[in-house]
Amino acid sequence: MNTLARWAMLLFDDDDALAQLEAELPGLIGAERGVATVRLAWQLRERDTRRALALADRLRQTLTGPEAGAQQARLKLLEAEARRLFGEFAAGFEAARDALAGFDALGDTLGRADTHWVLAQLHGALGETALGQSELELAIDGALHAGDATRRLIFEATMARNTTFGDWRQADARWARHFPPDTTGLHPAAVAAIELYRGSRAFRAADYAQAVRHQMLGFEAALQSGQLQNAISAAANNGNAFASLNDYETALDWGQRALDLARPTGWQLRIGGCLMQMGETLRKLGRLELAQALLDEAMPCLAPVRGSRNYAVALCYRVDLALDRADFAQALSLLDELDRGEIASDLRLRTQRGRAHALLSLGLHELAEAVAQQALDLALQADAPVHQIEALQMLAHVRGVRPGGSDASTERGVLTCLDQALALARGIAGYQVPIDLLATLAAEYARLGRYEQAYATECEASAAREKTHSREATDRLMAMELRFLSESAKAEAQHQRQLREAEAARADLLQRNSLTLEKLGVIGQEITAHLESASVFETLNRHVHALLDASSFAIYLLDADGRQLSSVFDVEQGLRLPPDHIALDDPDSYAARCVRERREVAVELAGDGSDPNQMPGTMPTRSAMFAPLLVDQRVLGVITTQSPRAQAYAEHEWLIFRTLSAYTAIALDNASAYQRLQDAQGRLVEQEKLAALGSLVAGVAHELNTPIGNGLLMASTLLQKTEAVEHRAGAQTLRRSELNVFFGDVKQASRFLVRGLQDAAELVDSFKQVAVDRSSAQRRRFDLAKTSQDAVAMMMGRLRNAGHQITLDIPEGIWLDGYPGPFCQVLTNLINNALIHAFDGREGGQMRLTARALKDDRVELCFSDNGAGIAAHHLPRVFEPFFTTKMGRGGSGLGLSISYNIVTSLFGGELSVSSEPGQGSRFVMTLALQAPQVENPAAGLAS
Repeated sequence: MNTLARWAMLLFDDDDALAQLEAELPGLIGAERGVATVRLAWQLRERDTRRALALADRLRQTLTGPEAGAQQARLKLLEAEARRLFGEFAAGFEAARDALAGFDALGDTLGRADTHWVLAQLHGALGETALGQSELELAIDGALHAGDATRRLIFEATMARNTTFGDWRQADARWARHFPPDTTGLHPAAVAAIELYRGSRAFRAADYAQAVRHQMLGFEAALQSGQLQNAISAAANNGNAFASLNDYETALDWGQRALDLARPTGWQLRIGGCLMQMGETLRKLGRLELAQALLDEAMPCLAPVRGSRNYAVALCYRVDLALDRADFAQALSLLDELDRGEIASDLRLRTQRGRAHALLSLGLHELAEAVAQQALDLALQADAPVHQIEALQMLAHVRGVRPGGSDASTERGVLTCLDQALALARGIAGYQVPIDLLATLAAEYARLGRYEQAYATECEASAAREKTHSREATDRLMAMELRFLSESAKAEAQHQRQLREAEAARADLLQRNSLTLEKLGVIGQEITAHLESASVFETLNRHVHALLDASSFAIYLLDADGRQLSSVFDVEQGLRLPPDHIALDDPDSYAARCVRERREVAVELAGDGSDPNQMPGTMPTRSAMFAPLLVDQRVLGVITTQSPRAQAYAEHEWLIFRTLSAYTAIALDNASAYQRLQDAQGRLVEQEKLAALGSLVAGVAHELNTPIGNGLLMASTLLQKTEAVEHRAGAQTLRRSELNVFFGDVKQASRFLVRGLQDAAELVDSFKQVAVDRSSAQRRRFDLAKTSQDAVAMMMGRLRNAGHQITLDIPEGIWLDGYPGPFCQVLTNLINNALIHAFDGREGGQMRLTARALKDDRVELCFSDNGAGIAAHHLPRVFEPFFTTKMGRGGSGLGLSISYNIVTSLFGGELSVSSEPGQGSRFVMTLALQAPQVENPAAGLAS
């Protein structure tokens, strides 16, 4: 098997190998190019899934040769992977089965192994654990038989990681010593898989410090080998581990990394997973509104995989959030939904604690205690110390609030639970003892009159608070000292507590605004990245509803005359409204007032609909925000959100709205500038086409000048001789010899005239055909040799005047079904490019145009010159629009760009260039004999 074919079979390439492939690809032709492009598409399946699919669609129609079957099967497997990533599981299974059939027919062991691995991931995404593990066993067996050690490590590490979600001790029994302790020298793809397994195992064992170390190694190796989904998982898992260590700031940082990686991919399942992790971290920080928004955004993303672990985890997070919001009925409803499915043991522990909490809050004490005890029993069986701590805290809490007072046994039971929880917490390496555990234990000591222990424990709790909330921790310490040291200072302690709560509320608002601004920064980057107004509107609409109560959301832009506002995007309760117009001088319009005065307008309307701005038949509005869209003191229009709720928008909402309006103004101004640039480019391209046509006409005129001028000279000479003969004949002095000489001259002049007029007629016919083709971009069958000769004939005048020559070596009988006019334009542009750049200041230049038929219904044309060549740093840019080294000296920078677009878009071909300074240049076109169908061929000439 050749090297390219072997490369195409790798499961993952590292970044360096992929960069080398992309650099080498333009120089490859024929079957080698096809094999390399299949490899590129396969390796892009996670790095850039949409590009990979586009490459695959193009390749399917062109693959030929002995390796075509294997390549088609590989492209089917690529499609299966892509459909899985996009959550299209039925299509993914169908494509995987097609790929498996193809590999079976070829006896391709590695192809079969890869397909079983993809099927395992498809089953795993749907929560079908047993089926997924069976497919992994088949994948491992295939890699083993094929002798592929890297694949075997990846498949085995994937299986090992999956087993950690159940009983991690059982997973340890099989896998703990299976993988090499030192991964140095292994392929990055294998390193990523092994480190992610080890990170998951450490997390399940509550060794969060080790989990973070392994996940960070896995994250870097996954990025290096193009495993973007594993990189996203590693980043999200790191966020979860830091949150478990109560380091929420770092947890949010890792969660944002994961989300930043996931959003551009369009993989909704991955995006949903990142959103739910960040939502849970925000819940732990007490940012319940933002947490609710992120979890609400996550659930639709995860809906296609309701039976999966991710969906179950998201439900657990929503249960915790409902409990924090004191919505106990909602919590029990979500817990019932969880219990209806099969969930892992660690999640079962969480649901038991959540159910106990909800039951206790609803006054069902006996049921709550029974469920809390079950949670503790499950945690003990699973040997999960963190879950044991939480279960013991819950059990202590349930016993402590038992109705009818407390007795000594109850008190001992509460204190025993808390002491056990504290001992467990202190025994976990790197684990920060929960502040609420310390605070609860201190309060219990104080209630029992053990003030010395109460004080010591509360000091420890205060020290823990100091790490994240220094001022709040100081206030609490002061309050606890006053309360425990002197009963007489009880009133003062209450006062201090009130001050602390006020400060905490202020800090909460500041922290909430800070987190919001961070999120808005990410959203702003997404909004301003678009260069089309419609994309800006859709992106903004997607985010604004997650951040604000925007039951009605609209953008109005100022018309060119500056006298009217017109709605360009208007959505009310999810439905698009018809266009609307507002006069800028309308005295009752808040939108017009906002633009006139160039300031924000806040509106609170009466509930009876009496405000003149309330349009009949639309949503009743109680609250509204209006902000001008300003860029450098220029007002573009106005943005508004409206709500049917009174007092819907406070300071926090205005912060969000103000920031979104600024991003929107910048994005719309960029979109407008981009549109103007596109219009200008279109005009320049048209000018380039007209200039090329003018050059063509001038060349034809020059070519016609010679035969027509010679013909006029012969005709005038013949007329003079005829008049002389006629005069001598009338005077009867004409001799026979003179008449014979005259007849000879007439014959010779006639032959010269006929030959000259034939040359002119042929030149005119060629010009007519070329001109018609170039003006209409009409599709027809044409002979490659004849059309090329016609195109070159139009340029011969310029070539001869400049002292250059061109040679054509094109076999007859090569027929193309396509667009001869644009093809002639490409040849003209290549010749013009050589005249302007290759032979600038030179004489005696040689150009050569050759063609040869390829085996796969394609033809290759090569245009070369012996001119100055192209500098190496200019080569990558020669096909860019407006790139030229002769700006203002005959070069527009559009000729080669237009040629590239014609070859690639109209002919579905490829155009490449190679050159060295002083050695001339070589342009190679590969065209399909049957050009693809194009709806608007003329558009390809101006792109």
